[in-house]
Amino acid sequence: MKSVFSCVITLVMATISFQSIAAHSPVSQNTSIESFSKAKKLLLKNVYHDHRTTLYCGASFSLKKAIDSYNGYSGTKYKKRAKRIEWEHVVPAQNFGQSFTAWRTGDKQCINNKGKAYKGRRCANKSSKEYRLMQADLYNLFPAIGSVNAYRSNFNFVMMPSEKSDFGACDMRIENKKAQPPKRARGQIARAYLYMEDAYKKFKMSTAQRQLMAAWDKQYPVTPWECERNKRIEKLQKSNNRILDRRCGVRI
Repeated sequence: MKSVFSCVITLVMATISFQSIAAHSPVSQNTSIESFSKAKKLLLKNVYHDHRTTLYCGASFSLKKAIDSYNGYSGTKYKKRAKRIEWEHVVPAQNFGQSFTAWRTGDKQCINNKGKAYKGRRCANKSSKEYRLMQADLYNLFPAIGSVNAYRSNFNFVMMPSEKSDFGACDMRIENKKAQPPKRARGQIARAYLYMEDAYKKFKMSTAQRQLMAAWDKQYPVTPWECERNKRIEKLQKSNNRILDRRCGVRI
C-alpha cells in the first residue's frame, strides 16, 4: 500500500510540475501585439536601440530612423525612401495575407465612405485579428533601407548567381520579381521563414522555398546578435520563437 501511495503522490507532483511549467511557458506565436504601428515603435526603442543596423545592407541608422551611414549602398530609385529605414516583413504580408478570405475577396466590414467594397491588405487588417497579429509579429520584422524594402516588394527569395547587385556594395539582386539577398542576411531570413511556418498554420512555404531556407539556416549559423534579438522580442511579445530557441540553445 505504501508503495502504491508513493507512486500516486509522485504522479500527482509530476502533473502539477508539468502544469506549472506549461502555465509559465510562452506561446509560440504573437497573441499580444495587434498594431503594426506599435510593433515598429517597440522594435526601434526596445530591440534595436543599441544595434541600429539594417538587415540587408548593414547600413546604420538613428533613433529617428534616418540613415547615418550607407555601407557602400547606392541606388537610383526611391531616393526619398533611401534616406530612412522601414520595417521589412521578411515573409511578405501578402504571402500569408492571401490565406485570409478578407484579403482575397473582401468582407462585409470593408466598405469605404463612398459605399464601395474593398479587399486586400487593408480589408484583412480591418476585419481579422489573426491577420493583425501575424502582420505585427516582431520576429518577422527587420530594419531595411526604405528603397531596398520598396525594390524587394513581396518577391520570393531565390539564388541568382548570374545577376549583379542592384545596390552597389550591398549585394541585393532583384530580377523578374525574384530577389537574392546578401550573404549577411540569409541566415536571419531563413530562420524568419522557418519561424513563421512553425508558428502559424496560415503560412506554408513551397517545397522549393522550404529547401532553400533549410539550406541557408545551415550555411549561415545563428549569431550572438540574433540570439540577443530573440530574447528581447520574447520579453516584449510574450511569445517564444522555437526555431531560434533551438539554434541559440535556449530550449530543446
